[in-house]
Amino acid sequence: MFNSLSDRLTATFKNLRGKGRLTEADVDATVREIRRALLDADVAVSVVREFTGRIRERALGAEVSAALNPSQQIVKIVNEELQEILGGETRRIRLAKTGPTIIMLAGLQGAGKTTLAGKLAKWLKAQGHSPVLVAADLQRPNAVTQLQIVGERAGVHVFAPHPGTTSDLDVPTGDPVAVARAGVDEARQKLHDVVIVDTAGRLGVDAEMMDQARRIRQAIIPNEVLFVIDSMIGQDAVNTAVAFDEGVNFTGVVLSKLDGDARGGAALSVASVTGKPVMFASTGESLDDFELFHPDRMASRILDMGDVLTLIEQAEKNWDKDEAARMAKKFADQEDFTLDDFLAQMQQIRNMGSMKKMLMMMPGAQNIRQQLEQFDEREIDRVEAIVRSMTPHERLAPKIINGSRRARIARGSGVHVSEVNGLLERFAQAQKMMKKLAQGGGMPGMPGMPGIGGGGSRKGAKSAPKKKARSGNPAKAAQELRDAENKRAKAVPTGAAFGQPGGDFDPSQLNLPKGFDKFLGGK
Repeated sequence: MFNSLSDRLTATFKNLRGKGRLTEADVDATVREIRRALLDADVAVSVVREFTGRIRERALGAEVSAALNPSQQIVKIVNEELQEILGGETRRIRLAKTGPTIIMLAGLQGAGKTTLAGKLAKWLKAQGHSPVLVAADLQRPNAVTQLQIVGERAGVHVFAPHPGTTSDLDVPTGDPVAVARAGVDEARQKLHDVVIVDTAGRLGVDAEMMDQARRIRQAIIPNEVLFVIDSMIGQDAVNTAVAFDEGVNFTGVVLSKLDGDARGGAALSVASVTGKPVMFASTGESLDDFELFHPDRMASRILDMGDVLTLIEQAEKNWDKDEAARMAKKFADQEDFTLDDFLAQMQQIRNMGSMKKMLMMMPGAQNIRQQLEQFDEREIDRVEAIVRSMTPHERLAPKIINGSRRARIARGSGVHVSEVNGLLERFAQAQKMMKKLAQGGGMPGMPGMPGIGGGGSRKGAKSAPKKKARSGNPAKAAQELRDAENKRAKAVPTGAAFGQPGGDFDPSQLNLPKGFDKFLGGK
């Protein structure tokens, strides 16, 4: 959603790097670029004017002039101001102290209220609540049927006493106010602790729709009125939000279709103009693509700082604790990492959702966005098919997979042999890395850190001598073993270091740099 805005802001901040001091001209140029980026993203003009005004005032103040790194201080200021226009703090649902918590959804037709009702219900169910959906949209054709299907997919009860209309030619006959009131009564009787009322919308704001929404609100007295807005409608989002705020006085905003390719001005405008917080965001078509809106995390995403906290939360929610414990024990016991383990880890990652979305939450992801957009999510399916086409013995010992076995695996998984070869090569590298980490050797290719263990090779560093293979002749192997023991016995230092018994000390045994032995009393 914010890709274009993020690219523009990132490019603007690059121009400030390396400057030890920022002049007023530098600040004005930066603010001007930020203003253009926000206007191009369809952010409301009033919001842009106020936003850039605060940035300029703070940028010319003491907090930047006294900073050791002025460019980073500018980024910090923009990040804080972005959080402010996005709502400042994370706003959660206010639950009723007694009786069910009543949530009313309002918005234009096509904003995604019905689907979002199912997403919100499933999210609340995962939080330990017992929600019920009330079908009070009796005007849009098949709205009631759609809510029943969504409720079934979400695994929640749907209260729908009236079928509503089935075509544009039908005249609405039911009373949505009575249905909403009956839905709340149903929740009290069946001990549901959350009621979500789906109301009707229109293609545009009109008096009849507002009057109906107002009467429903007066009848059920909701704890929360959530205004569902399409993130892709641009500048008109502000006018629509103001009209609904005046009509039903909503308490929070839900952004739908946040995964679209629009410029995202609605998200940056609505909270600032109406003074009502953005509470939730819908980020995809699946019922699981729904999340609590965190202004600080969204600001970090826009500025390409990543959203690691959300990534961790998704991992904690979807990661199998038993599988993680099994892998940790295997890692601690320095057991071999097998293809079965590899397959289990792939399935764990798949449970977390889209790989693209997860990778885009990493800091600096905008720099590789083009590669991420070309990433094929089906690659995980192909990898799984390849591994599942192997026998249990082949997964345990991949070295036995010769040419004929690779051809059989390729036929079984419907891929080319080159893809099987590529997977086995990548797995061999991963296996080496896991073994080195388990032994405390650090990451391959990285120098060792104190207390962590040595790493891989460095440029100019001498490689460790390879271990000589033992002979296959028993007599010769025994002689080699005796020679090695004698060599080790002679190599043991017998000097007086640290109070050990005497003997001559040879500094050459320590493999010290040339000329260093004179400091140890050597020749």
